[in-house]
Amino acid sequence: MSQSLPSVRAPAVAGMFYPGESRELAQALSGLLGAAAHDAPERAVPKAIIAPHAGYVYSGPVAASVYTLLAPARRSIKRVVLLGPTHRVAVRGLALPGCGAFATPLGTVEIDADAVEALHGMTQVVVSAEAHALEHSLEVHLPFLQTAIEKFKLVPLAVGHCGAEEVAAVLDALWGGPETLIVVSSDLSHYLSYADAQAVDRATAKAILGLAADISHEQACGATPVMGLTCVARRRGMKPELIDLRNSGDTAGDKNRVVGYGSFAFYEAASDAR
Repeated sequence: MSQSLPSVRAPAVAGMFYPGESRELAQALSGLLGAAAHDAPERAVPKAIIAPHAGYVYSGPVAASVYTLLAPARRSIKRVVLLGPTHRVAVRGLALPGCGAFATPLGTVEIDADAVEALHGMTQVVVSAEAHALEHSLEVHLPFLQTAIEKFKLVPLAVGHCGAEEVAAVLDALWGGPETLIVVSSDLSHYLSYADAQAVDRATAKAILGLAADISHEQACGATPVMGLTCVARRRGMKPELIDLRNSGDTAGDKNRVVGYGSFAFYEAASDAR
């Protein structure tokens, strides 16, 4: 790793997308996850999830609805592979940050050096500190993960211009067992009217549940990592489930121009009894 790269990636959107003070952030997460747990039926622990990445006041309840499912595995999950789209810096492939840890107001999360080494030689994986420096799509998930999971190492991948199969190959390389959780960060439709967004997002949710390979970036800003996950899910016989589907008009915004949010859980096929 180049010495010019920072050893810790500092938070870029603390105090904007989510509270910047540790106690206030912990209280906000406790409230979001507590409300979601109260409303959630009992489910199995997912292997992979899709969750939104807007400010917590907008998408936090939708993200919490799927993060609360991790509670039974809070001590057994040891590695999180986190993929999100790039919004500010264009990059070819899937970008690692080239640092040793990510920081949030709740503390630091160590990068999984063994997992990074496992990706060495994959031509679609690059290193770009710039792609990560101001990117919110990964950062906003970290406080949720720090609250839902006791201790874990992180593999943060900012997904730029690449194909779904390239993402799928990276996921396969890092799949592991129950100690590894896959998190895909994506919002859904952007800046439609409330009714139009509901219709578009319902169609997108149906496509994700059908493990579609043709989801557009107008349907989901994280379409590339989403389709990478659906590609792997098809091959592995996974069962997807819609956990929550709302938009900013349902949470904290007006209904003239809304952003859609969905949370999904993906469960591995049960092993054949022997």
